[in-house]
Amino acid sequence: MKTQKKSEIQIAFLGSGNMAEAIIKGVLDAGLCKAKTLLASDCSENRLKTLHKSYKIETTGSNREAVRAAELIILGVKPNVVDSVLAEIRSELGEKLLISVAAGVPLARLATGLARESQIIRAMPNAPAKVQAGATVLALGKRVDDTHLKRALQIFDAIGKTWVLEETLLDAVTGLSGSSPAFVFVMIEALADGGVKAGLPRKIAQALAAQTVFGAAKMVNETGEHPARLKDFVASPGGTTISGIHALETGNIRAAFINAVEAATKRSKELGKT
Repeated sequence: MKTQKKSEIQIAFLGSGNMAEAIIKGVLDAGLCKAKTLLASDCSENRLKTLHKSYKIETTGSNREAVRAAELIILGVKPNVVDSVLAEIRSELGEKLLISVAAGVPLARLATGLARESQIIRAMPNAPAKVQAGATVLALGKRVDDTHLKRALQIFDAIGKTWVLEETLLDAVTGLSGSSPAFVFVMIEALADGGVKAGLPRKIAQALAAQTVFGAAKMVNETGEHPARLKDFVASPGGTTISGIHALETGNIRAAFINAVEAATKRSKELGKT
């Protein structure tokens, strides 16, 4: 595919996996960019063909060409190739903003790979970004200004909700919002199994479980109430809900979820040292 002129490309994606695709879809649906102003690079020609066919964006097999053409760069390659990609693009980056979604790669390593303190933001989005319901946390490099931050917030707000925290907290973010979608999927599966055991058809049980989790999360977000107060609202004295809660507490559900987040956080710290 031929790329657009330098002034026309707003965002280049280095690495075109699932997260890059989620962001592409999000910014297009939100009207932040036109398809012709997005450019994706990847080592897989088939992947690039798929993205071009699905979203009509521009593509290239050259990371350097992508960086040269764009105003803003989103780095989404695998952590094990980050260093080589940074060495490849450093001469082309100049003063452009680089946003990294490479899991577990700290700002210091990114700066070292570019051989200078560039304008870098580290982003930690999660899997629900695929359906524009993600939770993203940004950690800002030393040279990031308000204009850079505003642009990053626009991009990640297009795939969900965004927060800005110190980088030291990103392992905890990984343990909670990064890993816990899988914990919730397990919970939905288990709730559906409970429905099946009680006599519901599998398809209906799964749909009811998923919608119930969605609705409960929406109540927390939109009411601003503490989850414990909402729980008390549902749990009538001597009713079915408090009986179910008692069964959950007998199974140490709170400790299980806390332990899961703690274990995922610990593993994130370990991986960050490798």
